[in-house]
Amino acid sequence: MRMHFFALALLAAPPVAVGQQSAVPDTAQQRRDSLTRRPIELEPVTITAAPVVREEPVSGVNVSPVLLRHTPSLNSYDLLRLTAGLEVHDQGQGPGFASDASIRGFSSDHSTDIALWVDGVPNNEPVNGHAEGYNDWNLLFPNAIAEVDVLKGPTSALYGNFALAGVVNVRTLERLRGTSLWIEPGSYGYVEGGVLTGYDRGAAGGVFGARLVHEAGWRPHSDYLLGQGHARVVQPLTGEATLDAALDLYSTRWDSPGFLTDSAFQARGFAFVADSTDGGFKHRLQERLSLRVLVAPAILWRTTVYATQGRWQLYLTIPPEGGAGEGSGRQTEEEDRRYGFGLTSALTWQQGRSQVTAGLESRWDHSNFENWLTTRRLRDSVQILVAAGQASGALFVQGVEDLGRHLRISLGGRLDVQDTRSRPRGEAAVSHAKGLLSPKVGALYHWPKVGEFYANISRGFRQTDGVIADPSLPFITAWAYEAGVKADGRYARADLAVFRMDVSNEQTFDPITASATSGGASRRQGVEARLDVRAGHAVTLSADWTFNDAKYRRLITEDGDTLSGSRVFNTARYVGTVALDISPPGGAWRVRASSNVVGPYTPFDEPGTELDPYALFHLSGSLRLGPAQVELGMRNLLDRSYPEIRAGGFVSPGRPRTLFVGLRYGRDGGW
Repeated sequence: MRMHFFALALLAAPPVAVGQQSAVPDTAQQRRDSLTRRPIELEPVTITAAPVVREEPVSGVNVSPVLLRHTPSLNSYDLLRLTAGLEVHDQGQGPGFASDASIRGFSSDHSTDIALWVDGVPNNEPVNGHAEGYNDWNLLFPNAIAEVDVLKGPTSALYGNFALAGVVNVRTLERLRGTSLWIEPGSYGYVEGGVLTGYDRGAAGGVFGARLVHEAGWRPHSDYLLGQGHARVVQPLTGEATLDAALDLYSTRWDSPGFLTDSAFQARGFAFVADSTDGGFKHRLQERLSLRVLVAPAILWRTTVYATQGRWQLYLTIPPEGGAGEGSGRQTEEEDRRYGFGLTSALTWQQGRSQVTAGLESRWDHSNFENWLTTRRLRDSVQILVAAGQASGALFVQGVEDLGRHLRISLGGRLDVQDTRSRPRGEAAVSHAKGLLSPKVGALYHWPKVGEFYANISRGFRQTDGVIADPSLPFITAWAYEAGVKADGRYARADLAVFRMDVSNEQTFDPITASATSGGASRRQGVEARLDVRAGHAVTLSADWTFNDAKYRRLITEDGDTLSGSRVFNTARYVGTVALDISPPGGAWRVRASSNVVGPYTPFDEPGTELDPYALFHLSGSLRLGPAQVELGMRNLLDRSYPEIRAGGFVSPGRPRTLFVGLRYGRDGGW
């Protein structure tokens, strides 16, 4: 009998108090004393990283719940595109068909280069036949989100597989007083309704919510229905122990209009439907139980166990561009049934200026994947039938030490092991185990009255596509280098960073022919800049930009095409957001005007091709009338025609001007 390795991973909690921070520090004294504020944060219960703070030697973005609530968006991907500056290419095929979010030019397919964690539970799906690490963000319940952090690069020792480009870490509300109800109609038959309620009884708290969304669709045959449920309860057991339990689920079904040819897109022929039987469904359930114990005044122990179950099925017609199965011009059917279990546990110890966190992670995932060639949902021939299981785990450790009042050193790393077993139907099972060491090191120097200067080096990885059928496939790995400065003033905050990431075993995926090419090398390098300016008490201006030179250094496709020196597929030279918020303190109204910009974009499987840059403009506002609040938002204000994603000359078009109207009613703080 073959022994599977279970994981050891670690928790990287920051060495300073980590309550929610304002956009700009209040006093210069706070900035000068930033490295001496050392109380340990004991509030979070789940095993998940605490909010990004200014004193960490890493690049990160914190998104507040107020900003999330007042940004008109199409879905969870679009919400973080508009608020956190992520590069996003929406697949446009319906909920459950994960889109392509990207950090620093990493977006293999379906957001597989980014690790999404929600309250200490990983969201990426291993041993997935459609895309390894398939990252469907529809499990996020927007109204229950407390905060979102985006970590740039593989700098945290907490996260292993799929955190190649970075991490999106989501924390939900632990408690809520009162009840809020909302209904939000919009363009193209869009309507959303929901309820969020809870309680707050000292140390005990709870949050419960339900949400339903339906849209007729802006293209023919693009309607969908999505329902969500969320429940979380925090209950103290003793003065030193707290239990935290949560349940999240969602179910969706959708119709798909398919992709357009580039000529049809240029002619705005959006009414075309590739196959009127295209569409799909997805169901997902996730349970979590967390325990926090204050073992001693200086030692905190946190453990989370979780289980996930899911099933999805889709029918999609890929345009005829050659290749077997997908790309033949016929319809493909894919079905994935899966379940998984996991555990993370960590101890945090602090003494004086030193803090060390050490822990373990273990995870088991099992899937059954089927891929059929079909005609109007009738099966013609089988492409793939395979069952696979993957045991993975990690040990991690991270320590932080302040050397004097102005210098902070961070050292850590993790050792990951993974054992995958694949059994194609009718064939003998095969298995393979492998491991990887990922060191992390960083330093930050606080220069009084100037700012913080920092640098870090880290290693990250993710598993390549296709491991469900071939467990021996190696990891994609990257060495990441970053240096930057963080400057805080009374009315402004600015961040500037330069980065470089050298990738080994680079992989590019062609969604038209469903083929992947591995074994090459690539490099991403560029500059990131973020600025927040507060002009008085009512007006805030913010901007977040990434300029990126992402190129294959050495890569030859299965068809013999040389990509060496070409720009990395499905990435843009630059992406950015600019926003103006007007919100009088204590006022009953607020207005937000924003824009997101995408620079020259390189589509899938079109070496040497770059699409023109474009900018989208958005406007939203809200007015509170007693316990009620009226909201109005308009996305793509100028009705710009743009490609969300393009591959092999076929396009998923971006949505035209879209209007959202909302009415919310809440009592006793139930906003």
